[in-house]
Amino acid sequence: MRERNLMTSAVVISLTSLMVSAVPHDLLAQAGSGGRWQEFALWPSTDDQEAPDIYGSIIVWQQFVYEYGDYDIYVADINNLADPLVLVIGDSNDQTSPAIYENIVAWQDYVVWEDSADWDIRAADINGQADPQVFAVSNLAYNDEQKPAIHGNTVVWQDGNAGDIHIYGADITDPNNPTEFLIAGFELDQQRPAIYRTTVVWQDKFFGDWDIFAADIWQRNKPAEFSVSLVENDQKNPAIWGHIVVWQSRAMPWTGSDPPLAGFFGDWDIYGADVSEPNDPVEFAITTHESSQMNPDIEENIVVWQDYRNENWDIFGYNLTTRKEFQITNDSHDQTNPAISGKVVVWQDNRDGNSQVYAVVLDGPEVARCAFRIAGDVNGDCKIDFEDFAIMASHWLECYLEPVEACW
Repeated sequence: MRERNLMTSAVVISLTSLMVSAVPHDLLAQAGSGGRWQEFALWPSTDDQEAPDIYGSIIVWQQFVYEYGDYDIYVADINNLADPLVLVIGDSNDQTSPAIYENIVAWQDYVVWEDSADWDIRAADINGQADPQVFAVSNLAYNDEQKPAIHGNTVVWQDGNAGDIHIYGADITDPNNPTEFLIAGFELDQQRPAIYRTTVVWQDKFFGDWDIFAADIWQRNKPAEFSVSLVENDQKNPAIWGHIVVWQSRAMPWTGSDPPLAGFFGDWDIYGADVSEPNDPVEFAITTHESSQMNPDIEENIVVWQDYRNENWDIFGYNLTTRKEFQITNDSHDQTNPAISGKVVVWQDNRDGNSQVYAVVLDGPEVARCAFRIAGDVNGDCKIDFEDFAIMASHWLECYLEPVEACW
């Protein structure tokens, strides 16, 4: 395939300058205590706002602009709720599926050029620039590049057409010359990548159903692939932070509508795995309620997802440290596609009659984090109690020294 010049790049309309930063204390003060949080629409519009992502104080989403009949990328700063909108990235075609890390926004861009029309990956540096410039991450003609994710100086995406979709990445340290590399090019489809530092995860159909795979891309010319979950039936939509991978899992096959919502075997649950030891991932359940839970995201010790247990989609969360679940939204309309950064959760919400981006700042015991590790905290919940004692007692006087004579 041939690569095309960036002749039809998206137009960036700069509305104000921008510095990526943490959420300020005055916004944090809007949060209540004990799980009573104030939800708010970020930038109310009669256009449909979808697929939000967040890093620090900066939120990005795709917006269908009815006036022009296409999708553009919007960028807003939660530090300035009086006038949050910062950038609009768009042209006469579609820009969708945005992802953000620090000062870089990446998205998929429908490019029409000469005799080809397909999806490419674009990105822009938005940090403090009066006129941010778009650059091409991957722009092969006659080939679809979609679903980007970004961390550090690496963008990853799914590449190819149905039945032959693979995972690629690019080092964008030099935006004028991104260096592409193959991450997963196996039989059948590899889709929906996510990345944290040098670990990339994706859903993979190599064994006939969807499984979760990962690769360490520290050596980009030789990614070290490993399986995260090979449970029978489907595991999809992975997300990663640190050494924890989360995804939605269907324990039984389902032949009805997708997704099954409530009261059916074959609904979706949320699972996770500790991949600290890539050769021996440790899987665990996060929620297995008898309704569907989908589209998880994670940062530090907080997992969020959309949940149908109340017969509409709400946003729920789970604290990996305290091992406690909590509900974030309870509006009777649907809240879907959550993303989290720090203590801020964003999602798309149809409570106002169309899909809009909403946000909330979490605080209180639900989002407690471990200030420092305590000697004797065996189960990692940041406190020492009878659970730790029971674990220690169950292994009392066990010894695995080699040779065994050293135990006595």
